Amino acid sequence: MIAAIRSDVSVNESIVYVAFELGQKEWKLALTAGFQVKPWLRTVAGGDLAAVERVVQAARQRFGLSPVARVVSCYEAGRDGFWIHRALATLGIENRVVDSASIEVNRRARRTKTDRIDALKLVMMLVRVCCGEPRVFAEVRVPSEQAEAARHRSRERTALVQEQTRLRNQIGSWLATCGCRVTARMRQQAAWWTGVRDWADAPLPAPVQARIARAEARLAIVAEQITTIAGQQATTVQQAEPGSPLARLVQLKGVATTSASVLVDEGVLWRAFQNRRQIGGLLGFAPAKYDSGESSRDQGITRAGNRRLQSVMVQLAWGWVHWQRQSALTRWYQERFGRGKRARRIGIVALARKLLIALWRYAAAGVLPAGAVLKGV
Repeated sequence: MIAAIRSDVSVNESIVYVAFELGQKEWKLALTAGFQVKPWLRTVAGGDLAAVERVVQAARQRFGLSPVARVVSCYEAGRDGFWIHRALATLGIENRVVDSASIEVNRRARRTKTDRIDALKLVMMLVRVCCGEPRVFAEVRVPSEQAEAARHRSRERTALVQEQTRLRNQIGSWLATCGCRVTARMRQQAAWWTGVRDWADAPLPAPVQARIARAEARLAIVAEQITTIAGQQATTVQQAEPGSPLARLVQLKGVATTSASVLVDEGVLWRAFQNRRQIGGLLGFAPAKYDSGESSRDQGITRAGNRRLQSVMVQLAWGWVHWQRQSALTRWYQERFGRGKRARRIGIVALARKLLIALWRYAAAGVLPAGAVLKGV
């Protein structure tokens, strides 16, 4: 079990604050006991938890604290994921995973950046957070090991679909350089590239045919893997309990197995959102207003947010307009953005944000979106 993180800190409480600057070979630790204590820098081998424990104990002695003094740590979310968070919890250390994009930086055109400087800055920010200062940095919600492992399936399928699209586009570009026109029906035939003719009605050169053959072989492997993953997702949905969030989502018209799996895997539920603003923050698609002095303008929507969720929600929004025409969300979209192609493309982003909130409420609490229709009804 991961130890609960306390947010209350007494001024007189003895605490060791630790900030990790993680590297592949080395970890740099910045340790302090508060604002009035000069930070202490140490370096350990990457992944050496025993060395981390020794450094923490040495810090307790250095700062004149109790051998069992409370330890609070943090590190930036990155390639190492969350195993370090779980490992620190087993050592009795209360850890926070920090969103790297939320860390304040110097706005000068050129600023010095080293692991030492970053660690020192991060540990003092940690002290500020623990002393009650709000919005110093944003924390990342840590999933359970099961939830983190479950994301691999949907993410692998996304990567495979992108690879499939890339290979098909490459084959199309090779054919275009030879002046060939190939229909979808022709590409369904075995070894179709051997019968293709170029602009001069001549067969494709042997190297081009060989390259297409290898690409088609990779396409066949990718398609087989996509089918396998889709079958596994379908099996998971069939085995899900009737009242589970996944089973609820797939009951809605316009929500398929793949989309529902992405919503669940990307944390619509395990992140434990408390209100619609929090779930909307995961998706992004929020307006970016610039209002300073006499200058005021709309900068469009922010690029922040979960990219996989953004892609799926835009697709779900288009499907919702088609399959849920009598729902309140669709009527709102049609009344406000139904005129003009450009307006519809802009409005679909707003609909995607509203739809995610509605799906979250339905999956978490069973609140059916107003006017929505279930499959089979």
